Order: sequence, then C-alpha cells, then structure tokens
Amino acid sequence: MDSVKIGLAGAGTVGGGVCRVLNRNQEQISARAGARIEVKYVTCRHPENRSDLVPLVGSLGIDWHEIVEDPEIAIAVEAMGGIEPARSFILAAIDAGKHVVTANKALLAQHGDEIFDAAAKKGVIVAFEASVAGGIPIIKAMRESLVANRIQSVVGIINGTSNFILTSMRKEKISFAEALSKAQKLGYAEADPSFDIDGIDAAHKISILSSIAFGGPISFDKAYIEGIRDLQNVDIEFADQLGYRVKLLGITKRRGTGIELRVHPTLVPERRLLAHVGGVTNAVEVKGDAVGSTLYYGPGAGSEPTASAMIADIVDVVRMIGVSSNHQVPVLGYKRKIENVDVLPMGETVCSYYLRIGVTDSPGTLADVSRVFADMGISIESLIQKEAVAGQGSTSIVLMTHTAWEAAVQEAIRRIEALDCVTGKIVLLRKEELN
Repeated sequence: MDSVKIGLAGAGTVGGGVCRVLNRNQEQISARAGARIEVKYVTCRHPENRSDLVPLVGSLGIDWHEIVEDPEIAIAVEAMGGIEPARSFILAAIDAGKHVVTANKALLAQHGDEIFDAAAKKGVIVAFEASVAGGIPIIKAMRESLVANRIQSVVGIINGTSNFILTSMRKEKISFAEALSKAQKLGYAEADPSFDIDGIDAAHKISILSSIAFGGPISFDKAYIEGIRDLQNVDIEFADQLGYRVKLLGITKRRGTGIELRVHPTLVPERRLLAHVGGVTNAVEVKGDAVGSTLYYGPGAGSEPTASAMIADIVDVVRMIGVSSNHQVPVLGYKRKIENVDVLPMGETVCSYYLRIGVTDSPGTLADVSRVFADMGISIESLIQKEAVAGQGSTSIVLMTHTAWEAAVQEAIRRIEALDCVTGKIVLLRKEELN
C-alpha cells in the first residue's frame, strides 16, 4: 500500500488527539483512505516534554518551516490555533503546493477568503470540517449532501461553553457567575472565557456556515454579536413559564435579497429539539427547500471528537490527491460566487421578542406601555404582569411580541424607557419559533 506523509503543526489537545487516533485506528483508516497515512513531522513548543508522542510520529521539532520545506510531506495539518503563526504557516504550505487541513475557525472567519483564493490559484485543497461543531460533520453535509437544496436557514448551538453555562443556570438555579466558575473548574471554559461567553466563537462558526449556505464571502465582520454574560436567572425562569428555553444561537437565514447573520441569546420553544440540547453538546439545524429541516447533533469540542473530523478531512484529501481541481469538491461548496448576497443590518432583521420592563405599580402604566407598541405597529402576543410585593412600589411587565422589525422594537424600547412609570433598562431577548 502506498503511503502519504503529513506534517502536523501543533501538538496540544487537538494535535495530540490526531496522533493518537491515527495510531490507534491506523489499519482501518488506511483501508478507507487507500493509502497509509504517516505523521512524518510534528511541531510543538517543548518537544522534550512530549515523550507520549515519540512512538506515534516520525520526529518532533519546534519549527513549522520544516513541514513546508519537506518535499515528501503532501498534507500540512494546522492545529496551532490563533491567527499567527497559523496564517503564515497555512499560506506558506499552500505556496509550497501542499494540501491543508485545519480546525481554526477564528483564522478562517477572518482570513478565509485570502486562504481559499491562494489555494485555488495553487490547485490545492483546504479542508476545515473540524472548524465548526467539532466532531459533527456539518460542513460535509451542507457542502455535499444538501447540494440539491436552496438553503433557507442555518440555526445552531455551536458553543459548548455557553450551552453548559445556560444549562446549569436553568437546572441548578445558579447565577451566571456561579455557572461560569463551575465550567472553568470542569475544564469547559478558559481562564479568559470572553470568546465563548461574548458570542465571538459562535460568530466565527456561523459566518463560515453562512458562506457555505448562501454562496457569498465569509462575513464575520458584518455579523451581529451578543453574548450571555448579562443574562439573569429571572429571565430564564420567565422563559420556562412561557414554554421556552434560552440558548445562545448562531443564526443565518435568507430574507429577501439579503441574509441575516447574528449571534445572541434566544428563546427556543420547548417543543423543538434544539431546546433540549444540554451541557457542552452542539447541534445545528439546516433547512433546505427540498429536504426540509435536518438536525445534526454531537460533541462540539474535545480532543478526539475534533481529531475525528480532522482525520476525516485528511482521508478525503488523500483520496483526491492527483485528481484535477475541476473534479474536487469546491472548498465552500461552489466553484464561484453563485449569488450576490448582502448581510442585512441588524435593524432590518425580523423576529419576535421577549421584553421584561420594570415599572412603578401605578394606574395607567400598562396602558402607557401598550400605547407605545401600538404606535410602532408592534403586536403583543402574550403578557405577564407580576403583582407588586407588599411595601414595594415597583413590579415587572413581561411580554412577548409577534414578529417585528428590529429597528421598530429598539425604537419602542427607547420610547418606553423615557416614560415616567418605567424604572431602569428594559431586558430584551429575541425569540425563534423554528417553524
């Protein structure tokens, strides 16, 4: 059996997983690939401390240029993470005529178009299944299995850290800070969790999926991003009462001639499968005009789930070595920009809303609030008005709207907050029925 040599830059959680799984399942992987896959060279910061990798790879070092300059290495695997030196490594590998496999969603979201253009000019493959939703084969499904469909929407729980925090807040009735601390102790959250809890990681991923779905460039810089750090238990409890679960969703969908691209905490009806995805698990729902709704569920991170996706990419590349680029699956599922799609400003998006309004317990308050919504053409679907606690002069109005323009809802909030009867900032959460 022929062999194909790969070079791996980065031997941390993901890179180490690739080495272990390749070694453990070498026989079946080779049979499926049609060639034996050999890890010739691995870079890491401290090779002297990685005795665990010595039996699994050809050699260890610290310089990724060794991979780029080795003519025997056909596939460069990037598992360093971050922007630099990962970007430089990938571009250098492409320039040297090597195929690339990466799990780096941040890099692809910000520099994907540059990388894909360079690969197209060189006639090499850039594979990135593991960059979105870890072990879930969502990119392959969208790029190949759903090719007959005009995609209508992609909605997903694509950040395990945030989903774990929201699940803990709801089930254990603990605060955001307590849930975050628990996630950090269990290794589900970084010491600095900003990328996860502020929605940036999810925005990287949904931007990539949006490009595959709708044929435009990766538009991370145009995504609306809102995280979960300000979420309060009271709103999770009200959502429960109303028949909803709060999830951090990445959402992209067609609307007229444009697309919506947004990440934010979202109320999801309990009757929907996405509402019951708990812990660090990920799930993505893709809706196509021919197939309808399809759901993809599984581990969104972790050493071996991510390695599973990366090795699947390596096998795909091995199968395609020597095949004309005209017969390869296009990197984003299309050979050219098939549609002129613009990302809509957030004010032009449409959904329904949950609002919690602090008000004084005085006659006419509800009428004043309702009048503003009527003036803005916003229809109220349901309303809860809590009775004021004895001795307190304030209470809360919780209401759900029918679908409305984001700009109209934001203007209504501005007007309502200016009313004398309203105390403090209004809490807004968006709602997706997923019909």
